Amino acid sequence: MAEKELTSVSRVIEESVPGKQVTIAHVIASPVPEVYECLGIDAAGAIGILTLSPFETAIIAADIAAKAADVEVGFLDRFTGSVVIAGDVQSVETALASVCRTLETVLGFAVTPVTRT
Repeated sequence: MAEKELTSVSRVIEESVPGKQVTIAHVIASPVPEVYECLGIDAAGAIGILTLSPFETAIIAADIAAKAADVEVGFLDRFTGSVVIAGDVQSVETALASVCRTLETVLGFAVTPVTRT
């Protein structure tokens, strides 16, 4: 009787364990009209984009942004950690800076600099 050849099988189990971080804080100063249309928000000047983890932080970030400057929350997804805000350029920059500062100093998040295009 022939011997069976034993092969080792590796199994990889991946687990997502998000850190406390702001991975994107970006201002689009003058978006093309199609961007507003794709997002389903009214053209309001600039757009601010945040991506955060843990994902539920999007709720906190949107609240901080709306209280810090004259911006409207155009999109918030607590399942992906995405937030989009809209307003004039200065207001969007102020709101994003406030979100990053508060998350860093109050909640101990690692933050990225606010960038702009």
